[in-house]
Amino acid sequence: MPPRTTDSTPERPDDDHAPSTAPEPCAGDDAPAPPPAGEGEAEDTAGVGAVGKEEEEKEDKTGADSGQRVVAVRRAADGGRRWRALHLTGCAVLLAVAVTGGAIAVGGGQDRGAGVDAVSAAGALSPGDLARGDLDAGIASLQKHLRAQPKDFGSWATLGVAYVEQARTKGDPSRYPQAQRALKRSLGLEPGNDQALAGQAALAAARHDFPGALTHADRALKQNPYNERALCTRIDALVELGRYDDAAKAADTADDRRPGIPVFTRYAYVRELRGDVRTAREVLERALSSAHAPADVAYVATALGQLAWNQGAYKTALDHYARALAADDAYLPALEGRARAQAASGDRTAAVRGLEQVVAGFPLPGPLVALGELYEDRGADGDRAKAGDQYALVDAWTALARAGGANTDLETALAAADHGDEKEALRAARAEWDRRHSVHTADALAWALHVNGRDEEALPYARRATATGYRNAVFLYHRGVIERATGDKREARTHLKAALDLNPGFSPLGAREARTALKDLEGNR
Repeated sequence: MPPRTTDSTPERPDDDHAPSTAPEPCAGDDAPAPPPAGEGEAEDTAGVGAVGKEEEEKEDKTGADSGQRVVAVRRAADGGRRWRALHLTGCAVLLAVAVTGGAIAVGGGQDRGAGVDAVSAAGALSPGDLARGDLDAGIASLQKHLRAQPKDFGSWATLGVAYVEQARTKGDPSRYPQAQRALKRSLGLEPGNDQALAGQAALAAARHDFPGALTHADRALKQNPYNERALCTRIDALVELGRYDDAAKAADTADDRRPGIPVFTRYAYVRELRGDVRTAREVLERALSSAHAPADVAYVATALGQLAWNQGAYKTALDHYARALAADDAYLPALEGRARAQAASGDRTAAVRGLEQVVAGFPLPGPLVALGELYEDRGADGDRAKAGDQYALVDAWTALARAGGANTDLETALAAADHGDEKEALRAARAEWDRRHSVHTADALAWALHVNGRDEEALPYARRATATGYRNAVFLYHRGVIERATGDKREARTHLKAALDLNPGFSPLGAREARTALKDLEGNR
């Protein structure tokens, strides 16, 4: 995710401008004017059943999860994993339970301001209401309303967006097909409505279909130029496609039309990708000062924590994560970020405990790999097997995500390059590079080529990953290792040292290898 000034507001160069100084609260997709009806997709709503068919949905998920567990086990066996198949099957079962638990939201748990009784007089909830309140309870309210008012196209669109948000916050890719059906139903009732088109954009982005996300966002903005979700998803899609200049312009446009926390955080990330950490931090701090809802505070404070961690400021990162968790003690990105910062600070026991808590409920690739590497680095009895279990669960998660229609090649490439099948890592990285040319895909392809012994071919991609000025220790480490392998010792020293100077705890295993390589290079000068 310009020169330093004494003003708390980022500078506004003539050709570029920072977000407005008076941010609005985080808002939903409500628009100043209704979109025109007319051109739209001829959506076929046949087969889209009524909401709340719990037993039918459970049966569908059970069958899909069973098949994906088999795939995960076979992949692990084919890859030559060294743990018992029975134990791996148990891991896959735990993953499926974590992913599909609570499939039909009925509320419960901590009351965050929106529940079954929070339905408006019209019976619908806005996406903004859902973001600020209890998402599960909000979904239950929408389902209840739609059973009574099945032709409410706006609520169908909101339900689709809520499922996308549920998939994101709970690591549950089984929500994606449900989101798709709800959005299709909305468009069938009101072709071309901007709420559903913006929802389709968000769904496409969640599935890593970024060209599709851009297309849907542009269609939504044609209907309603002020649709906040479409404006934000358009920025996301351009960033993920590696079109950073266009993303910066899109962020400016979004700030002009709908200034607020969703736009601010994206604006900050665009600046960070260009190496402008100062402005990114100032924008996020200003966004945090305007945040009042717990969900907004947790979201922005976590973004500040991630920014600080990327720069090696671990104490600052921990302070931000503490604020995020004070607002929402179950916020997954903050829990994961805190554990990473604890590990980098040397508190490995707390880091392991924290990541174990994260993956117990939300077994996503990032924390699974991080926990596996912490086990490897600790090296106690049984830790190697524990690490292997985490890497196997990455395979299981990617299989489930693919079953939900998501593209997981980037996650596969990153995990498999260091902890799996090197050839599969290269296949996945090449496939993702064919789709989009971002700094992250460039780095993934460079590293996949390296682990397959193709360093000369890897070097241009490693250089491209660091070309925007984005300050990322992993990218610098990868470039330094590849340069060392190609014989460029001077550049290798420069980038390995830069990685360790920037964020010396960027990875339990990678940082150790970077220090070893740098020591070897210094000793052979």
